[in-house]
Amino acid sequence: MQPDTLYVFANYGVLPFWLLLALLPHHRITRALVHSGLVPLLLGALYIWGFATAQPAQDADALTLTGAMSLLQDRHMMLAAWVHYLIFDLFVGAWQVRDARRRGVPHWLVVPGLFATLMAGPVGLLWYLVVRFVRDRSWRLDER
Repeated sequence: MQPDTLYVFANYGVLPFWLLLALLPHHRITRALVHSGLVPLLLGALYIWGFATAQPAQDADALTLTGAMSLLQDRHMMLAAWVHYLIFDLFVGAWQVRDARRRGVPHWLVVPGLFATLMAGPVGLLWYLVVRFVRDRSWRLDER
């Protein structure tokens, strides 16, 4: 299968999991699918495939901006990089839901952060951390 097709499948493939987080955050289906290793396992396999089949330019390296841009000129490497975002953004969104439940943060305050995390990961994380700070007056990230 071509990287372009896999890119589309990966993008649309994560959306049901985001909807579960937003609409059924504490349902057993959400726990079984989103709060398990299933999605990272599947997307992780796609990440490894993209990375392993990439043929980046000789001058490509991740230690300079120009080199990193050169790395991402390869479609397989770009797919791997995008899947990296998809995995980590969903992981952060799932953590927000679990953490909010533990801390008693109303879900309606979490949902805007979930959307922001899906669209621009760090912005959504910042949203949730600010919501938490306003409620708890704490920046701590440890589980309690």
